[in-house]
Amino acid sequence: MTDFSAGSRAYFRRLLSSPVWGASALLIASLTGLVLANSPWASAYAGLMTFPLRLSWLGADGPGTVGAWVSDGLMSLFFLVVILEIRKEIVSGHLSSFRRIALPLIGAVGGMIVPALTYLLVTYGHPETVRGWAVPVATDAAFTLPIILALGRHVSPGARVWLMALAIFDDVLGIVVIALFYGHALYWPAMGAVMILTGALIGANRAGIMSLWSYGIGGGLLWSALLYSGLHPTLAGVVTGLCLPAGVSGRAVGDASPLERVAAGLGSFVTWGVLPLFGFMNVGVSLTGFRPEMMLKAVPLGIMAGLVIGKPLGVFGATFIATKLKIADLPVATSMRMIFGLSLLCGIGFTISLFIAGLAFSTPDLASSARLGIFAGSVFSALIGWLWLRFSMNYASSGSATG
Repeated sequence: MTDFSAGSRAYFRRLLSSPVWGASALLIASLTGLVLANSPWASAYAGLMTFPLRLSWLGADGPGTVGAWVSDGLMSLFFLVVILEIRKEIVSGHLSSFRRIALPLIGAVGGMIVPALTYLLVTYGHPETVRGWAVPVATDAAFTLPIILALGRHVSPGARVWLMALAIFDDVLGIVVIALFYGHALYWPAMGAVMILTGALIGANRAGIMSLWSYGIGGGLLWSALLYSGLHPTLAGVVTGLCLPAGVSGRAVGDASPLERVAAGLGSFVTWGVLPLFGFMNVGVSLTGFRPEMMLKAVPLGIMAGLVIGKPLGVFGATFIATKLKIADLPVATSMRMIFGLSLLCGIGFTISLFIAGLAFSTPDLASSARLGIFAGSVFSALIGWLWLRFSMNYASSGSATG
């Protein structure tokens, strides 16, 4: 009985930490939202998202519905976990040296610029669509990494590391875009509170304070101040993650740092709770009256073109130029053909793209069109990327060719 219980606990630990099953939960929840939005329960589904949920002490600027709490509140935890993963990689992982950082960083920058320009080119002449330029710039690591893990021997270990690092930089650039371009007019008294609280969190880090309560309370107060400041409140997760101590000064060897404790404590909750809930509430687009030609409208066409064409061209093109200029080298046993296949997978935008679309478009028609474009573009990118890598690549037999 003891062995069975121990085995069951080990199984569930592996299940909770599996990127493949985590991505499956996000996909299933998102498809459930899409099905409900087009079922006899569509009104109940819409009512859930708009169900009033307002805390009086936050005032009129606080989230007022269940959907707003998920996007503005719970997604702060998602960005917190992202930042913690980035810091772990910088300290001792895939981003611990300049040579490891250069190639995926350059690819991520190219993968931001080209899809944004592609979107603007496709939607040129439609001024109401301009705010959506950033929707196709993000890569969703929650889906891309499980796909390359499932491809096994068709993707080299070095290429997996490259894509993981690129996805991390992609998230950072997405956070910067949200902060700079999708806030509101700044309210300076609240900005003063934001700066004071940020300084307090930095000071706590410098002073070696290890109490998670200190950072939790500080992060919560910072989130409240950001609501009024004009910046997006999810930035509280970013700042808090940057300030959490990564060391364990004064403690026994082997003790987990605050950063590691929070990452371990929140990782499964974000993977199995926050992201599926976000997908459930944001992919639910009514297809009533839908016609295939509607995908040729400016917003969905621009997003699909940005994800399917612009994203891989930007990532691959920037990576190709960086290697030819000897700025950085390709990973071991990784060819440019393999990099191209992985660049196709970078067109899976999904989570961050849906998040930015919700900030960019306030009208229901444009928001629904954007979600359709994101869903179609991400699915197509996943399909063509998987087919390319599955049927044209086998790193075990191709050696370490780089051409």
